[in-house]
Amino acid sequence: MERDPVIEALVEGFAAEAREICKRLTGQVLALEHGGELDELARRNHYEELARGIHTLKGNSDTFGFPQLGELAHRMEDVVQAFRPSLAALPSAATDVLLRAVDVFVARIAARHTPDAELPPIRDLLDALGDAAASGRALAPVEPPPAVSRTITPVTAPAVTDELLAASAIDEWRVGPQRVDALVREIERLRELRLRLDEQHREVDVALHGLRRGQPVDPIGLRDSLQTLSRGLQADSTEAADIVESLEQEMKLIATLPLRWILDPLQRAVRDLARGIGKEARLSCLGADISLDRRLLEALKGPLVHLVRNAVDHGIETPERRIAAGKHREGAITIRVERTGNLVFIEIEDDGGGIDADEIRAAAVARGVMAHDEAEALGEHDLHRLLFRSGFSTRREITELSGRGIGLDVVRDAVQGLDGHIDVQTTRGSGARFQITVPATLGSTPLLVVHVDEHVLGLPMVAVETIRSAGPEDMHPGRIASRFEHGGYLLPVVDLAAVLGLRSPVPIAVGQAIVILHARGSRIALAVDELLGDRDLVVRPLPSELQDMPAYQGAATLGRGDLVLVLQPEFLVAEGVVTTAARTRYRKVLVVDDSLTARALHRTMLESGGYQVHTVGSARQAIDHLRFTSYDVVIADIVMAEIDGIELTTMLRARRETRTTPIILVSSHDTDTDRERGRAAGADVFLSKKDCMSGRLLAEVAALIGRREQT
Repeated sequence: MERDPVIEALVEGFAAEAREICKRLTGQVLALEHGGELDELARRNHYEELARGIHTLKGNSDTFGFPQLGELAHRMEDVVQAFRPSLAALPSAATDVLLRAVDVFVARIAARHTPDAELPPIRDLLDALGDAAASGRALAPVEPPPAVSRTITPVTAPAVTDELLAASAIDEWRVGPQRVDALVREIERLRELRLRLDEQHREVDVALHGLRRGQPVDPIGLRDSLQTLSRGLQADSTEAADIVESLEQEMKLIATLPLRWILDPLQRAVRDLARGIGKEARLSCLGADISLDRRLLEALKGPLVHLVRNAVDHGIETPERRIAAGKHREGAITIRVERTGNLVFIEIEDDGGGIDADEIRAAAVARGVMAHDEAEALGEHDLHRLLFRSGFSTRREITELSGRGIGLDVVRDAVQGLDGHIDVQTTRGSGARFQITVPATLGSTPLLVVHVDEHVLGLPMVAVETIRSAGPEDMHPGRIASRFEHGGYLLPVVDLAAVLGLRSPVPIAVGQAIVILHARGSRIALAVDELLGDRDLVVRPLPSELQDMPAYQGAATLGRGDLVLVLQPEFLVAEGVVTTAARTRYRKVLVVDDSLTARALHRTMLESGGYQVHTVGSARQAIDHLRFTSYDVVIADIVMAEIDGIELTTMLRARRETRTTPIILVSSHDTDTDRERGRAAGADVFLSKKDCMSGRLLAEVAALIGRREQT
């Protein structure tokens, strides 16, 4: 008989709620298994939450016509009540049975036609467990009920990992009425805003129609009308921004979930996987409350499962080996999650035996990946990257968990499919750490937009601690780098443009804007040329060809279409404290051209030849750069506004510091007059734009530097 759709919807709601309760029950049971590490109040709270959740399952099951599930929950409740008065930690045998009961409950919800024969074994186990607990008898190891389906395999089977994750509600978009009401309100505001804009548009059309017909114009009336329209548009623009922000926040609440939806089930998975292969391990999660797009969570689920399984199988040692090595018998696996701007950083770390480089090298030779001599020449970082090759495994035997060469290559492909990156660090005997970086593309990111040199850059506001103005009392010169006094500390202060290689370092001027940046526990003071303000911008990942640039995490556009490259705070904190002396190993070239395209072409060409290139858009900017930095060659366009290339050459030849600096003049007009004027001004070489494109620019730069070194 066909079921009432209303009843069916209610049952679906019951099933979704029951799965969520079962997830929470699993967490409570696992916490109580390690109850000896908790104080009495914490154990009491866990028991109360556990009892409350089971009682809710019992009541809801009976209400919606699932009496056998209600009976199962009732027996689970009896077991918990038997242990609850003592507030003792749950023995592992009790944990096994309670977790198996949760599995059966989830399985019956997922497949309502499950045979009734599945319930008696788990009922018997629960009854025996409750009787033993009530009488104070010691609990003997308990065999779980026989597997009837993959969903309820024994606790020793690793397949439970995928089933636990499948039970999560990532795919279930349950939207509460308050969220719907909020969206409806914003739609009404949009409708009112559209009506006002239509009215303003009609007023503009009327005024334009009168002008086209040549009607006399009242200047005062026109001014008043324009002022009224301007005020109206400003108010409407403000309201539009408010509506966009509200809609974005509502969509985030609907379309995102905390990471714990995929991390919490992994705690149960780690326990079961470890017990299945004779190990002990526990998973801890930091940053699980960070919310991400549901689609991103779904895509990350597979890679995290693989990495956790690898940590249990390859990383964590047996209890005996861990004790012999001076470690706790129970292995520790930790997942840390951070979000900076539009980037999500996920670390999966274990305290196991680490990755043996010699084993990787031997496996690479044995599997025919490379010859013995080639493998011996590889450094540890390159060896670790072999782990991500398709079909590669260090296991000699095939087990249920590994040895088939399937795993890390799948993780790599999944992460790269998200425009992300994965890397590994390891210390032999102390564990391994896998680091995943992926962009979180849902919604906008608050950025501090700054101007340095001739570039517009964005700094994620989450990493901006504060903004200061450089005062003479704040600056403290040092042997390696200057320091900026902030909050009682002396922070390294660097020129942001110099850190990015856009120019050589320039002295910090009094009154210059200083951005205090904080990332990964470190701080640095960045000197910028100009603050353009904070913006909420949508940050997009860089094209795949540019994703190896560690300084940048993405790009955004301003209202008028200006490109904003968004910086990576972690890179700046790490790179900024390094002395820029290392950069001086490269020959430096200054390109002066008021054409952005020409500057980009010259930069690309010269950097391909191994030169460090700084670019400026005017002769005045060139003079400012040359005041603080010496260059091996100056390349200047002849035709520029205000001061052209020939005048710049004359000025440079008059200065003692640049009297002998090689100068190349470039022009799109290859005329004898320009050549003669250039020579007279003191230029060393004259090239046409066509000469530059043919490769002569690199040759002439190398020749000029060579001749100067011989003198």
